[in-house]
Amino acid sequence: MLLSGCITYTVVSAAASVAGLAVDATVGTVKIVGKGVGKAADALLDDDEDEHSDDQSSD
Repeated sequence: MLLSGCITYTVVSAAASVAGLAVDATVGTVKIVGKGVGKAADALLDDDEDEHSDDQSSD
């Protein structure tokens, strides 16, 4: 009966490890996507600021 408990613990432990790795992968992906979105937003905002400064300098 003790062996059954060890096998159950091993299976649960392995499943928890896989779930932890999946969460780590998801968090890593979100961070990468977030950096890309941030860079795109910065580029758009920089373009908008350049257009506004060009409009003001031509007055």
